[in-house]
Amino acid sequence: MAQLASFKDRNFIAVIGDEDSVTGLLLAGIGHVNGPKKNFLVVDSKTPISKIEDAFIEFTKNKEIAIILINQHVANDIRQLLDDHDQAFPTVLEIPSKDHPYDPEKDSVLKRVQRLFGE
Repeated sequence: MAQLASFKDRNFIAVIGDEDSVTGLLLAGIGHVNGPKKNFLVVDSKTPISKIEDAFIEFTKNKEIAIILINQHVANDIRQLLDDHDQAFPTVLEIPSKDHPYDPEKDSVLKRVQRLFGE
């Protein structure tokens, strides 16, 4: 029962992505700032991979986050971290961006579903 209660505490969506994706999702209302902590990271060509990795790890450890949305082209930069994430919460979903189309062959969630069904 305590485990069920911990899922109910997960009220937020985090996002890691390009400026357009993050801005759109923030305008939709997912933004949350608690002091120095934010539930989003804007990634551009100058963003170091270590900063993306740190944000992903911070979001996966945050007990208030239920879903992490990440642009697929950003997810490709930290693919090993995504593949190693095996918890139900937070759920990690890869989303397309305006400049980078979605490629189902690279989606880690889709790969897991295909393995589950033996495809």
